[in-house]
Amino acid sequence: QVQLDESGGGLVQAGGSLRLSCAASGRTVNMYNMGWFRQAPGKEREFVGASSWGGLRTDYTDSVKGRFTISRDSAKNTVYLQMNSLKPEDTAVYYCAADTSSSWPPRRLDEYDYWGQGTQVTVSS
Repeated sequence: QVQLDESGGGLVQAGGSLRLSCAASGRTVNMYNMGWFRQAPGKEREFVGASSWGGLRTDYTDSVKGRFTISRDSAKNTVYLQMNSLKPEDTAVYYCAADTSSSWPPRRLDEYDYWGQGTQVTVSS
């Protein structure tokens, strides 16, 4: 079992950047596909991006391609979501999640077994 703890959210102006962290405990993140999701008020939780176990592959939803990047630091057992050129429509609670399967890419919520508590990102116009 793995526990996930997100941090790094906050308020930023449009065009700015934030880096979210997802610190894992209990198991190494390199054993899992790691995903990032977000949920805006009144909307369903949606896939943002994923990093394959071992960190060799990444996948992103079209709306964030070229702006968001997922990376891993094995020594810190942490996964990051670097968000650049932020837009007001990126405003949401962001969640990291761990997928214990080997399927790729894991874009559905039900493919993930463990979730963090979320961190709020607000982008002002």
